[in-house]
Amino acid sequence: MKQQRPYPQVIVTRKAARSLASGHVWLFDGEVLGFANLPDGASEIENGAVVDVVEENGTWQGAGLYSRLSRICVRIVTRNANDRIDDAFWERKMRWAWEMRRRVMGADLDCCRVVFSEADGFPGLVIDRYQDVLVAQVGTYGMELRREMLYGLALRVLREDGQDVRAIFERCDSPVRKKEGLDLRVGWWDGSPSIPGSPRITVRENGILYGLDLENSQKTGFFLDQKYNRAAVARLAAGARVMDCFCHVGPFGLNAAKAGAEYVRFVDASAGALDLVRANVALNGFDEGRFGYSCADALGYLSELSKSKARLREEGGPFDLIVLDPPAFAKRGQDVRNAARAYRQINESALRMLPRGGYLATCSCSQHMTRDLLAQAVAEAAHNAGVSLKQLEERQQAPDHPILWGVPETHYLDFFIFQVV
Repeated sequence: MKQQRPYPQVIVTRKAARSLASGHVWLFDGEVLGFANLPDGASEIENGAVVDVVEENGTWQGAGLYSRLSRICVRIVTRNANDRIDDAFWERKMRWAWEMRRRVMGADLDCCRVVFSEADGFPGLVIDRYQDVLVAQVGTYGMELRREMLYGLALRVLREDGQDVRAIFERCDSPVRKKEGLDLRVGWWDGSPSIPGSPRITVRENGILYGLDLENSQKTGFFLDQKYNRAAVARLAAGARVMDCFCHVGPFGLNAAKAGAEYVRFVDASAGALDLVRANVALNGFDEGRFGYSCADALGYLSELSKSKARLREEGGPFDLIVLDPPAFAKRGQDVRNAARAYRQINESALRMLPRGGYLATCSCSQHMTRDLLAQAVAEAAHNAGVSLKQLEERQQAPDHPILWGVPETHYLDFFIFQVV
């Protein structure tokens, strides 16, 4: 690298350089050989600082943010040696992120992901929009140092585009923050233009209303990544009897009901989640008689119903359409074998319950349970159930959750729709 740059240097192994050159953006602490170009008098790099990453031979691999306490000690934010990592740099990236959403989502911007961490070049920062409120999660030291500036940028970029956003709610309570040496924090950002009186809001997605509790709900309040997968399922639901398994607050089943499903059975292990489903059914003015609710562990519940036609009838079956949207069974790489067994079991039970011509929508939201591993689990389930599957659609997360090639962690959701034949 010929030009002089002002940033400290992290010198890395050739193996790490190859990984970065292939497109990944993480550098692990065990891949660091040493440091150079430290500020005068400094003995170490300041936590959260911008650093240049170079190979032993001096080849520049990119610039990123340094995390002193994390195993992931550098997260790359640019591969352009002409970039200066200043406020103008972050503003460009924020505008690029929003412009991309504008193009891929069209007018469907009221509920969407505005910033998706590494995929948008903001490592550790997630911002979701729920109409006039943004919900932010900060998971890295580098983003924490810049959060006030970044929050202000997000509000300004959207408001300049005519979007009615008035406040940011922080859900900075993920345990990953502790690995970065950060405290946990939940509440309204005090720099918001107008702070609502309550963290409870009502939003509309796919034409359906949902009551959200931003303070106590999972993640940022809702799972926006399945928006268009829910719409795809709804296209099959008219006149059908539907089971929404692992239903959370009921979005798949509610999309099906809006599309004309005859009956929807919601299944979740959480009684609290089912209470929220009931509230959402009432909020949308649906006839309560079209719905049933089962608080049960899905693996055992599905197995029981698949073995007993009497129990299946008690629960509103037979069903024409079953949706399986389980939590991440494989949160770590070492969980994959057990996770594959669980995916195979729930899909086999569902396929044993469905008639010929019935429909199965099934997915995995774990990046460790790859598309091919999920497909293999479903294929084995179909073989064990003695049925054949006609694939109608293969889908992923919504495009406001973009996949950055070279970074498999950004590809975490795979979704299939089949007909039983």
